[in-house]
Amino acid sequence: MSTATTETDLRELLSRLKAEHRDLDAEIIAYEMTGGIDQLLVKRLKKRKLTLKDRIIAVEDQLFPDIIA
Repeated sequence: MSTATTETDLRELLSRLKAEHRDLDAEIIAYEMTGGIDQLLVKRLKKRKLTLKDRIIAVEDQLFPDIIA
C-alpha cells in the first residue's frame, strides 16, 4: 500500500471518527436535557465518546507525528 493511499485512508477514518464523536456529543446533551434520562445509557455513551477521542488522537498522531527537531 502506498503512503498516499495510507494517508488518504487515515484522513477518511479521522473524518468518520470525528463525525461520530460529534454525533455522540449531541446525543449525550439531548439525553441530559430531558428529565427522565437513563443514567446507565448516558454513562455508556460517554465511555464510547472517550474511546472515540482516544482513537482520534491515535490517528492524528499517525498523520501528524510530533517530530522534535
